[in-house]
Amino acid sequence: MFKTVIKAIGPCTLQPVEREPYEALVRAIAHQQVHGRAAEAILGRLLALHPGHAFPPPEAILAMAPEAMRGCGFSGSKVAAIRDIAEKAAGGLVPTRAGCARLEDAALIERLVAIRGVGRWTVEMLLIFTLGRPDVLPVDDFGVREGWKVAAGLEAQPKPKALAEIGAAWAPWRSIAAWYLWRAADAAKASRFKPQ
Repeated sequence: MFKTVIKAIGPCTLQPVEREPYEALVRAIAHQQVHGRAAEAILGRLLALHPGHAFPPPEAILAMAPEAMRGCGFSGSKVAAIRDIAEKAAGGLVPTRAGCARLEDAALIERLVAIRGVGRWTVEMLLIFTLGRPDVLPVDDFGVREGWKVAAGLEAQPKPKALAEIGAAWAPWRSIAAWYLWRAADAAKASRFKPQ
């Protein structure tokens, strides 16, 4: 089945964005439940308030009044989540990129889901798109499950547990599999991919 998907989609172009986990988590919170352009505009306003930094460090976020963050366009719950990320980064709970290299995927997930607003899916996205971990299958992700439905020619999406069992065969490259499943779901939406 994957042969058909790979042939239809082409070579994998998954390239992690090298940034600190703290920044990746703040950006993930900004993007939750809003359109990408709106999130980037909100982040742009936050960055504009900190011209001396490529991205405001945790201490700068903690020094901001919550009202100033609300003025950037963050909701009250996002302000609380971002402040918690900053607090946990300043305190060392959110490891640096170098610190992450010493931790297994499961340990990072367990550690980071303790942060307000950060769930397993958010950490899985960090593992794939920031840290470049090769063997992460986000089975709770709608697009990944939809991609398997399309690729396998199923009537309905598999349940997360079933996809985890199917995906065990894709180790140690489950992040690449997820990337292809996202592309298959996108292509099906655009009517560019039909299972055979």
